[in-house]
Amino acid sequence: MKRKIHMELLATSALAIVLTLLFAIFIFYGLLREQVIGDLRAEARALKSMHVFDDAGNFRTEYGDLHPGSVRITVIGKNGAILFDSSADAGGMENHADRPEVKAAFETGEGSGTRLSGTLSANLFYYAVRLDNGNVLRISREAAGFMAVFGRLLPIAAGVFLFLFVICIILSGYFTKSLIRPIEEMAQNISGPGIEPAYKELAPLAAEIRRQHDDILKNARMRQEFTANVSHELKTPLTAISGYAELIERGMTDEKDTRRFAGEIHKNAARLLTLINDTIQLSQLDSGENTAEFTDVDLYRLAADCVGSLQLNAENMDVTMKLLGEPAVIRADRQLMEELLYNLCDNAIRYNDRGGSVTVTVGKDEGGKVFLDVKDTGIGIPPKHQDRVFERFYRVDKSRSKATGGTGLGLAIVKHIVERHNAQIALESEPGKGTDIRVTFP
Repeated sequence: MKRKIHMELLATSALAIVLTLLFAIFIFYGLLREQVIGDLRAEARALKSMHVFDDAGNFRTEYGDLHPGSVRITVIGKNGAILFDSSADAGGMENHADRPEVKAAFETGEGSGTRLSGTLSANLFYYAVRLDNGNVLRISREAAGFMAVFGRLLPIAAGVFLFLFVICIILSGYFTKSLIRPIEEMAQNISGPGIEPAYKELAPLAAEIRRQHDDILKNARMRQEFTANVSHELKTPLTAISGYAELIERGMTDEKDTRRFAGEIHKNAARLLTLINDTIQLSQLDSGENTAEFTDVDLYRLAADCVGSLQLNAENMDVTMKLLGEPAVIRADRQLMEELLYNLCDNAIRYNDRGGSVTVTVGKDEGGKVFLDVKDTGIGIPPKHQDRVFERFYRVDKSRSKATGGTGLGLAIVKHIVERHNAQIALESEPGKGTDIRVTFP
């Protein structure tokens, strides 16, 4: 970045110097032309006032050598014929009625021009005035054209350019460092809340970078905590499986204990498999690997399938399940909707009381939005825990969660799925009376 800014400053400086020098040469040539034309105007008017060229029969001999080598004097008759020329044979010159300065003098009294003379093959400045007798007196002076002036000034301009460019190199290096230094200091201390950008235009960028930096740190801490929690959660069932298996392997159990230990091994293995599956799915949702395929999904039909598949689990827990509502089609990923329904209903069964109930409702609210409502009559969630139940591995009742095989990831997965579908989730709960979770789809 520093090198790029330095080079761009030098390029801008070089262009500015070149344009300035060209402009100065144009100005200089314009001033030179005005000076020469002004001198010729003064001389032409002086000669006119002296009336020395009024008599066409006398000035040929008397004034033929006037201003030799300095000013060329030409007298043009009313018809454009050359009556006198101080630098060439008038008889051999062509008619000058169409010359711009002569034409202007006949029409307005005075005229000027600059061009290459065909007679003398030199660049001349012309000024013409109309005499009292109707003829035109034109005087001219040889002067360098623009390209000639440019060629003469080019070495000087090149020297000035090199001198100024060297100064620009030094100043550009200094200004680049002074420009970049506050940005580098801000980048090194971007995490400091009290660090303000040196330039107000960088304030939005600094705020966004600081936000992203904080998000990265937050995500890093979350991943670290997640890894630690996963390790702990995996270690518990693996330790139980290893312990029971070792007792059986050493023959330290009778037939009754062997069956009981085998049941514990099976239960912990199932819990371990569930934990691994939930961890994989949550990781995919975090990374975006699980790309959602949105189609038209009848949420009521999916809810009916979910209630049917969990009916046996509910009966084992002595919990009654029922489905209310009507068909409602939403744009969603079918697999993710099935996972969302399963986790909500499974939690409602798992944390319910014996003889309790779970009511699943699908319908539309007053605004026409489709909603899914899962309500149970279970243990409920204390107010202080309600804001954290969607965190990973967060359990309100840890002993009950582990006893029922809960991984603590179900509601975290639900939250991710809801966010993936731009939906909203709301929780209402009262300890001892149950929990009501509603998801509203856009």
